[in-house]
Amino acid sequence: MVDDDPGQRSLLDSFLQSQGFATTLADSGERALALLQQEKFALMISDVRMTGLSGLETLRRLRAQNFTLPVLLVTAYADIRDAVVAMRDGALNYLAKPIDLEELLGLVRQAAGMAPASPLRLGPDHVLPPHVVVKSRLMAALFQQIALIARSETRVFITGESGVGKEVVADVIHAWSGRASGPLIKVNCAAIPETLLESELFGHEKGSFTGATTQRIGRFEEADRGTVFLDEIAEMSPALQARLLRVTQNGRFQRVGSNREIQTGARVLAASNRNLEEEVKAGRFREDLYYRLNVVELDVPPLRERREDVLPLANRFLGEFARGHAQLSAATAAVLGNYSWPGNVRELRNVMERAVLLARGEMILPEHLPARLGPASPEAALAADSPQLEAIEREAIFGALRQHQFNRTETAKAIGISRRTLLYKLQRYRSQGFAVE
Repeated sequence: MVDDDPGQRSLLDSFLQSQGFATTLADSGERALALLQQEKFALMISDVRMTGLSGLETLRRLRAQNFTLPVLLVTAYADIRDAVVAMRDGALNYLAKPIDLEELLGLVRQAAGMAPASPLRLGPDHVLPPHVVVKSRLMAALFQQIALIARSETRVFITGESGVGKEVVADVIHAWSGRASGPLIKVNCAAIPETLLESELFGHEKGSFTGATTQRIGRFEEADRGTVFLDEIAEMSPALQARLLRVTQNGRFQRVGSNREIQTGARVLAASNRNLEEEVKAGRFREDLYYRLNVVELDVPPLRERREDVLPLANRFLGEFARGHAQLSAATAAVLGNYSWPGNVRELRNVMERAVLLARGEMILPEHLPARLGPASPEAALAADSPQLEAIEREAIFGALRQHQFNRTETAKAIGISRRTLLYKLQRYRSQGFAVE
């Protein structure tokens, strides 16, 4: 904690130590930079206005030395220009004095990887794999359902939009089942040509068709003591649907080109991003097969309905792509949290992979995100992220307007935003009932 005010240092020191954190104090930016050369820390909390190096200059020097340490800036001077500069330089967040200790504690816990506990409560036999993130109540409810049905032998139909994580659900069902020691065989029915899908599922005999130079064991045979997961099952032709119906009824099938029946004990999990009830009504999917597969239906909610999972997932992907050497700025977190994610978790993963490449593994800023995600300017993201910061911004803009005799162009230059952005903000303030000259 960096502050030239001993009373403020003592207050934060006492509070955070009472919450179980080990703390180190510095009375200047210069002292903080020296300490960072000597040992590792999880977070730096720094005042902005200090004798010698300011908090902003300390942050800049930190980034110039390739430190990716999260930094939380605190100031008694509620100036939006400092907040904007801080976010551009990669501050984790920006708090005004007097400090809300609960808000401070939440940010410190976040930086230390101690996010609020998940609402998910599972027994010792149901451990989530490391790559699975469950923070929202919707996903917690889903995985509690999975815990109840995983050890049964029942068929499960997994629904949800493309990219929501249906394959992850299949992985967990298999891992928590009594078949976990057996194989989990995955088949994407949309990715395999119709002429090859039958052979892929059921195998073929040598010479059964042109190019069949050897015997092939099919996926159902491979999965005899395990699980077969049929993704995008709505893409399957009527002829193959008929063959699949039989194997789900009695576990028996024949390889292509053979009259000999083979018995499989594979458990069947199926998934689709289409509404199979509508497909049945339209005559594109067999009703009897639909009811055979849909003994238990699990619906994976889209990411826009479980926004609590967005930032934990983003941090999970950061850990994967940047190996723990990157952080999300508060402005970036605001943009991610406000986006609707039509491509769901798959889109979020791709966005984070791109951001890590552009940021070169350091602080992820809004300009590292695709433009479609929303406002890339730190001031816009700040306004979206916090009502407190929005109020600070509004007062700063009104003050700058008065200082520049209500000249919009000069005011925009003074606070570091475009004139167009300023006009948009003034229009919004007017619609909220504030007097705008």
